[in-house]
Amino acid sequence: MSAKRTIDLHIRLKRHADGSASLSCTRRDGSVTWQRLHGPTAMVMPVHDLTHFAVETTLGFRRGFYGLLAEGWEITDFAKPWPRGPIPDEALVVELIVGFFDAERRQGEVMTAEAFAVQAAQYVASREAVGKPIPAGRWQLSDDELERVRSQRDELLARWAAVPAGGDLDLEFA
Repeated sequence: MSAKRTIDLHIRLKRHADGSASLSCTRRDGSVTWQRLHGPTAMVMPVHDLTHFAVETTLGFRRGFYGLLAEGWEITDFAKPWPRGPIPDEALVVELIVGFFDAERRQGEVMTAEAFAVQAAQYVASREAVGKPIPAGRWQLSDDELERVRSQRDELLARWAAVPAGGDLDLEFA
């Protein structure tokens, strides 16, 4: 007998007929946080958000974007004026990883774990040089981990690309 999986967050990406998109996240207690995206943001952010899902679920991060939303953060808490204060360390590490996957996808080049580590170290050093350190964390990944995230992300992006206007992509973050 297997243990029942507890769903912490129901995630819905919706593709609207007017070209906009929306992200809504329903927590276990029934509360919801959401945002509607227009223009170029409606093309970029769903892909970024799906990459977050792939990184957080594949690598087991619990306090990245979706984990914090499940804890009660609002989507607007991740932007100025930073109503909840600084983003937790784990979420910063997740954002670093997601940013590299976004860049890799845009550039059309697949990085090895070694290249990923070099790029990450350069980014961390540049942030430290201006007094914005990235916390120590699990941002050095193996080739297997990178491939598993890419596989999950690519599957999610294919599912999103197949969503027609007016349709939804639903995910569960456990």
